[in-house]
Amino acid sequence: MNKGNLFAALPETFDEETFEQLAGRGEVRIERIVSRGHRSPHEGWYDQDRPEWVALLAGEARLRFDDGGTLMLRPGDYVDIPAHCRHRVEWTAPDTETIWLAVHY
Repeated sequence: MNKGNLFAALPETFDEETFEQLAGRGEVRIERIVSRGHRSPHEGWYDQDRPEWVALLAGEARLRFDDGGTLMLRPGDYVDIPAHCRHRVEWTAPDTETIWLAVHY
């Protein structure tokens, strides 16, 4: 059994975005991501082999997609990103933690 709290043990410094695998095996991975003013490199895109379902638990973020579309996320919002849908994190709130729950399946 693995028990925790998604809002506990947040990083003390935010030099880099943090990724913590919470559960998963095989084709499924569940992780918590914590950002504070982080974004993807300007020339970098995520192009993943598996779909990713992402929920924003705290903070705010904006995603950009390769087709030019953007999506603003606030607490409670989620998005199911298909495999090979190129995207990146364009912006996260600079003054508070942005906490994501990501399920790669």
